[in-house]
Order: sequence, then C-alpha cells, then structure tokens
Amino acid sequence: MDYKIVALDIDGTLVNSKKEITDATRDILIKIQEEGCKVAIATGRPFKGAVEQAEKLKLSKYGGYLMCYNGGLIMDCKENKEVFSRNLPNEYIPEICEGLKGLDITVNTYYKDEIIASNSINKYTEIEPAIVKMNLRYVEDFVNFVTFPINKCLLTGEPEEIAKLEPVFKEKFSGRLDVFKSEPFFLELVPKGVNKGEAITKLAEINNVDISQTMSFGDGFNDVELIKTAGMGIAMANACKEVLDAADYVTLSNDMDGIAAAIEKFFYGKR
Repeated sequence: MDYKIVALDIDGTLVNSKKEITDATRDILIKIQEEGCKVAIATGRPFKGAVEQAEKLKLSKYGGYLMCYNGGLIMDCKENKEVFSRNLPNEYIPEICEGLKGLDITVNTYYKDEIIASNSINKYTEIEPAIVKMNLRYVEDFVNFVTFPINKCLLTGEPEEIAKLEPVFKEKFSGRLDVFKSEPFFLELVPKGVNKGEAITKLAEINNVDISQTMSFGDGFNDVELIKTAGMGIAMANACKEVLDAADYVTLSNDMDGIAAAIEKFFYGKR
C-alpha cells in the first residue's frame, strides 16, 4: 500500500517518556515527507502546545498539518491557516460548571497563550500546563469569563472521580457533546462528532486521498477512533487495551522508536 498521510498522536506515541522526539523518529518522518507523504500531528493538545513538535518535524516546510483539540481544529502548517474548526457551544458552559459543583475537579479551556482553569484545583491541574508549556490562569467565574469561541473543555481530577463523572456527563450531554477520557485523569468535552477519526477523514478529503491510504499511530483512549478509521491503524506497545484491540498492527513502544520501526516495515519492507 502506498500511504499518502500519516497521523500521529503526541504523548505516549510521537514522544518518548522524556517527552522527546528521538532522532530516529524525526529522521524517518522527515524522509517520508521528502518523498511526498503528508504528516499530521493528531492531538488533544491546544495549538500552541503542539507547535514545538510540528517545528521539529518541519511540517511547515513539507505541508504537514496540526489536528488539535482531538480534531476540533485542523491547521495547514505551510500556509499557517485553519482548514477546519468546530467550536463547543458556549451555551453549554453553565451546565458544565453546574455539574462540577462540590467536586474536586478542575474545568479548563484555552484563551490565546493561556490555559484557563476554574472550580477546584487538584494535583492534576498542573499536568497539562507543564506538558504543553503554557501559563495556567485561574478564574473564579468560568461562565462569565469564557465568552470567546472555544474548541473544547478539559476536566482534570483523580482517576476514580473522572471514572464516576464520565457516564454522568455522557448522559447529561448526550446528542450535544462528545465526552471521553484521554488519560485516566483527563475527561474531554468536545463538540458532537469531533474526534481524531473524523479529523483524519476530513484531512483525507482535503488532500483528495482515499482513507485506505492513511496510516495512524496512537496509544490513548482518545486515539481509538483514529486507529479504527485510518487505512492502517497502528498501536504503540504501551497503548491502552482499547487501542490495542482496535489496531491493525502493534509496533514497539514509544521508548523503542515504535513509529520508526513500523514505517520501516510498511513503507520500505524492512523487518
């Protein structure tokens, strides 16, 4: 199969446990771009939180893409412009905040170069700001502060609390928002129909590529649709069970250059 698009999750996939893209992974991704394959980063992170990885892979030079907010925003890196965006309706924000009253769970969203947080502050609140290198700004009144367009809300808290809240919010926002975990301590709220699988479908349409000619890599809960949708869905060895079950192939872990190993196999026939 001649693959035309390769989509990659970041955390647990593109980067190793030290949050680094290894030379082997970077070099092979640049190589396939030089040969005409489009590379897309598919992440739950905000745009600013994925720019460093996009620059390391030279996506702007080769016409790659950033699919942020779990597919809520697709950016053409070469043209530095949006090619797709879906916003979470602000009318749902009061209901989200009401559902968090009395819970030790933080609600987050994104404004310019900051992560906006409200409700409760817990030990998981600082995880994303540290990973994506963005300032965390706490506001008392989330409802009245967030009047600007947003692509998603992120809820952070103890895994047990997130596990309890997930079915409650899925029922509460059924037919209006999609609710899913990206990590045991992260619960994502995005517009209905927004996921990484839909994003790679949209990207294939934009580039006039058949979905069978797409390849994806992932490890986390929010990568399941990406893995299922791509023509070749590849799970990292360190992936969660849901991703492993959905995958067409399981490669080495993110600490063993799993992306490079799979590309060597499926692009160049190396074992």
